[in-house]
Amino acid sequence: MDFVKLGINSGLVEGLKKVKITVPTNIQQRAIPLIKENKDVIAQSETGTGKTLAYLLPIFEKVDAVRRENQVIILTPTHELAIQVQRQIELLTNNSGFGITSTTIIGSVNIKRQIEQLKKKPQIIVGSPGRVLELITSRKIKAHTVKTIVVDEADRLLDKHNLEIVQSVIKTTQRDRQLLFFSATLSEQTVEIARELMKSPELLRVDSEVKIPENISHIYFMADQRDKIAVFRKIYGIIKPQKAIIFINQNYKIEDTVAKLNYHGFNVTGIHGSSGKLERKQVMDNFRSGRISILVASDLAARGLDIEDVTHIFNLDLPEDSQFFLHRSGRTGRAGNSGCTVSIVTVDEKKILHKYEKMFGIKITGKNLYKGNLVEKRR
Repeated sequence: MDFVKLGINSGLVEGLKKVKITVPTNIQQRAIPLIKENKDVIAQSETGTGKTLAYLLPIFEKVDAVRRENQVIILTPTHELAIQVQRQIELLTNNSGFGITSTTIIGSVNIKRQIEQLKKKPQIIVGSPGRVLELITSRKIKAHTVKTIVVDEADRLLDKHNLEIVQSVIKTTQRDRQLLFFSATLSEQTVEIARELMKSPELLRVDSEVKIPENISHIYFMADQRDKIAVFRKIYGIIKPQKAIIFINQNYKIEDTVAKLNYHGFNVTGIHGSSGKLERKQVMDNFRSGRISILVASDLAARGLDIEDVTHIFNLDLPEDSQFFLHRSGRTGRAGNSGCTVSIVTVDEKKILHKYEKMFGIKITGKNLYKGNLVEKRR
């Protein structure tokens, strides 16, 4: 199967070749034909499987480049994801020659500038639900011309904190608009909520096809739970990562970890799933710019992160779901760079690492600290 057989325009196909994308992923093969047929779609596929292109490619086919009007709204739960989607749109536009215009509309950004951008009548709007609804209500976004709404990371945008706003955005558009809900995870409750908003939707669940890239190495160290931060400090002093993310399972432990590391002079900050938008934006800006070199995060908070120069991932807790080990590892080794995942584990957690080795086809090498050096651990 190739993109031509999926009915994708030759200009888009050539544009994809410029970034070395020639074979559609499973989610792209299954979703693109349905979206081109104007069906409502609920789609679940792992992080890194090409979900964004799965909806953007058929959307590019459907947008009328001649008509200067708002035609597509893409809703995202975080500013980082909105910017990533916008970059993908710009890349497709530049590489394919399609004359499609787009803009990002997110909260905590100067609304006057956004209104100026909307005066140019971009065909695709990418943004956070709250700000998008605000600008629809003030008639700066013309919702009656919108033909497609995408809800990216639907599991988060259809939760109790966001559902009402997303529903309100959908209600402002015409009844014949198309709804596309994409997510890495989908509970049955989320699927039921989505069905109530859609017209006879097609449900797609694609099994994991993601492998951890070979440019990412994996090592582990043994430690009692109470000693993990002390062991981390020693490892960090030897490795001296350029930029690192530490993963913690519980939100309440993130602030405690940040406080302990700050006390010892580390340049560190943290985010968790309940971090506010302004706080999250400030933290991520500091991390991207290098003002902060260590980020402590939960799996939920790290959703949508795409930072090319992260050299190391540290697991102070092993994830509760094995797929999150894959997701965490994928935060390093971006853009062809090498990366390393470092797990600091207890005796009980070591058994879980062996399971990961078999599941993901990787080797996780044991290391010891010895006289200020990392030495290979004898099995």
